[in-house]
Amino acid sequence: MKKGENALFTIPPELAYGESGSPPTIPANATLQFDVELLSWTSVRDICKDGGIFKKILKEGDKWENPKDPDEVFVKYEARLEDGTVVSKSEGVEFTVKDGHLCPALAKAVKTMKKGEKVLLTVKPQYGFGEMGRPAAGEGGAVPPNAGLVIDLELVSWKTVTEIGDDKKILKKVLKEGEGYERPNEGAVVTVKITGKLQDGTVFLKKGHDEQEPFEFKTDEEAVIEGLDRAVLNMKKGEVALVTIPPEYAYGSTESKQDAVVPPNSTVIYEVELVSFVKDKESWDLNNSEKIEAAGTKKEEGNALFKSGKYARASKRYEKAAKFIDYDTSFSEDEKKQSKQLKITCNLNNAACKLKLKDYKQAEKLCTKVLELDSQNVKALYRRAQAYTQLADLELAEVDIKKALEIDPENRQVPQKGLLSKPHSFFFAGT
Repeated sequence: MKKGENALFTIPPELAYGESGSPPTIPANATLQFDVELLSWTSVRDICKDGGIFKKILKEGDKWENPKDPDEVFVKYEARLEDGTVVSKSEGVEFTVKDGHLCPALAKAVKTMKKGEKVLLTVKPQYGFGEMGRPAAGEGGAVPPNAGLVIDLELVSWKTVTEIGDDKKILKKVLKEGEGYERPNEGAVVTVKITGKLQDGTVFLKKGHDEQEPFEFKTDEEAVIEGLDRAVLNMKKGEVALVTIPPEYAYGSTESKQDAVVPPNSTVIYEVELVSFVKDKESWDLNNSEKIEAAGTKKEEGNALFKSGKYARASKRYEKAAKFIDYDTSFSEDEKKQSKQLKITCNLNNAACKLKLKDYKQAEKLCTKVLELDSQNVKALYRRAQAYTQLADLELAEVDIKKALEIDPENRQVPQKGLLSKPHSFFFAGT
């Protein structure tokens, strides 16, 4: 039913009082009719699906987002025993969701709430203070063993914290939301205001503030430390964020002398405002000749990075180069020839990067792409054999080596013996 709806319910005997009826008013085997109006209702949710925490919404929140584990929430609450005794109360406390506060129920509940939402929680002991209870401490009252709780909880606000990178070690906490949905891409020119601090608060860098011009740099060009570069790629125009960067994505084990000295192995914290950005062109922004030219440029950038031993960054350049010319159905015959050669070279060189990075499965896939374009490509066969060897697919590796030797028996870069028993260097196309 909907709010305000009137309905007539007809209930057969087997779903009512059956053969016994309900003397003296309801006879045996009676069919009943109910005239029902739904005036209102209150939603109650079993948060953990085990009856441990029931949530009743007292006031709906805004929008649709909910806090996640890394986020910092700001809440108000009052926790009571079932007899009404207040055991804890706060007019405002901030905590990280995954770290929790007071008792397990609070963290579990806020993950289901929206900004501004107010709820009443009914909490079983396992999500409160359990079998041990809690002694009185400070302004907090004692909680007896195995006591249930009733908690009024309001989610006032929260700061979104994003864990950046495969290892999630770079943390970006949003202090001020940005505009729209667009973010810079790799190669974008960004304009920022930044303040860099050590964990003790010492300021070692300040750019773009006061009367200074905002600091401008191109992403993915090593203009700033890696952690800052990655964080900016996850920001929106106008966003202000606090970025915490561990040493491996900052200055590492070396000392860095700036406005103040950054000691070796320092975790650094940047407050960053993304003032504006201009995205690097994507393939759909270019005509056919521009796509081929852009692919060639990215390939050359990849070659330079590979030769400098920067294999992860080189791999990204080759990937971007290949994307520029991925869809070539509208190309002329001459453009298709150029595109094919670029695809072969970029995928081959990227496979060499993946071998260096020990991503053998991806190296195998890239070599297979090359062989789909050129089944006689000896370098692709050899590199795929290397990948197969590392993946313990020795029979497939042997097939590729034999084929490579059939195509070019004089090629000294293809070892006729020993590939399957020891590691080899990864020769680079560099074309």
